[in-house]
Amino acid sequence: MDLKHSAGGAGENSETFIATSKSTDMITPKEKEGKGAKAAGGHNPPAEGYKVYARRWAVLILFVFYSSSNAMQWIQYTIINNIITRYYGISDKWVDWTSMIYMILYIPLIFPGSWFLDKVGLRITALVGIVGTCVGAWIKVFSVDPSLFYVSFIGQSIVALAQVCILSLPARLAAVWFGPDQVSSATSVGVFGNQLGVAVGFVLPPMLVPNSPDLETVGSDLQMMFYLVAGLTSILLVLMVIFFQDKPPTPPSAAQEAAQLLESSGAEQVSFMQSLKNLMTNRNFIFLLLSYGINVGVFYAISTLLNPVVLKYYPGHEVDAGRIGLSIVLAGMLGSVVSGIVLDKTHKFKETTLAVYALSMVGMWIFTFTLDTGHIAVVYLTASLLGFFMTGYLPVGFEFGAELTFPEPEGTSSGLLNASAQTFGICFTLFYSELFTTFGDIAANITMAVMLIVGTIITAITQSDLRRQNAQVPASGQAGNP
Repeated sequence: MDLKHSAGGAGENSETFIATSKSTDMITPKEKEGKGAKAAGGHNPPAEGYKVYARRWAVLILFVFYSSSNAMQWIQYTIINNIITRYYGISDKWVDWTSMIYMILYIPLIFPGSWFLDKVGLRITALVGIVGTCVGAWIKVFSVDPSLFYVSFIGQSIVALAQVCILSLPARLAAVWFGPDQVSSATSVGVFGNQLGVAVGFVLPPMLVPNSPDLETVGSDLQMMFYLVAGLTSILLVLMVIFFQDKPPTPPSAAQEAAQLLESSGAEQVSFMQSLKNLMTNRNFIFLLLSYGINVGVFYAISTLLNPVVLKYYPGHEVDAGRIGLSIVLAGMLGSVVSGIVLDKTHKFKETTLAVYALSMVGMWIFTFTLDTGHIAVVYLTASLLGFFMTGYLPVGFEFGAELTFPEPEGTSSGLLNASAQTFGICFTLFYSELFTTFGDIAANITMAVMLIVGTIITAITQSDLRRQNAQVPASGQAGNP
């Protein structure tokens, strides 16, 4: 709901920063005017200092559930692969495509999606996304018949289209609403929403749709699952329309104020195509695109094929396959939050990114050689270790990208990172599936682990060019020296 506010945000709970922090948000007005005005394009900040508003948490939490409602449908079919193939009478490949359609549709739409976000802002973009998610979920309700898999696939494709209006938002939302000492943590919480949805997608379908020999029972269970998801997305649609807002009355930091001034200045505004050119000629960002794509692509491949991999060693454990996926994502949520806190406390973006990436690679090797121990509890443990670092890397990559590309829009840089992830995800999922079918899971997993070694090397040679942090330095450098 777009509400009207005074410039100072009267009547709104807010936090005015003091001058003891290292971040620009904590600088007193005189210091900001003396040192920070130039960095902000000559515009003086509000007399009471930069503010962050209490409602930012409501906006962020609502986004988390909105993102979850879309992500939970990504893995909805593949985690019960064997049940879906039997009910609809289709091949495994078609079930794999219900996951890969998310990746395929995102790639060509990332550029118009990023342009749309830059032009209309957070609120309209988010509303378009939740409408698409809700419509796709309701279409699936009418697909419960062994001859109607194509209807289910149409619904899944519409939900996948809506993803374009979600994945690029966390870094943008965090930058627009949160101060520099919270922006990395806010990004990690935003990404947490996608992970929460994936976690629900792993655990809910095996519970709601058990492997019954009676196809009518399977159909009834599928109907219940589809109605549940459609109902939840409908509730979220109403909440988004009422409560989700575009931006606070005043910018939360000097960097965001400068970015907003550039956006509003006709003389200095950079076109979307020029912004793309700037990003694609940024050597360090290109390295990050490659390393990020490899890491997340491996995660997509493992998630999509988790059901047949687990069932190879533990037949009849469909529910455990879902719970192992849940363990991966829950551990990743914890990793995301920890990574975000570390970034906000240390601002060591390159070092944190490299450490998390290297540990993801180590986790992949451990997971590969512990699947056949005969003890499924070991798989839970090693999968959780892998998830903590691999999915915990997501917000780290977003934030490192925002640092390397400032003042380009965060939505554009994170959109390109997601496009890279989807591209590698498609390639790795197809490649993993072929290797698994032909040579077995060991060969497939070793190949993915080798890819992570390559990604670790690329991350190591990426330079730490922290442009967004440097935008804060002129003001904050003076704050510590009264």
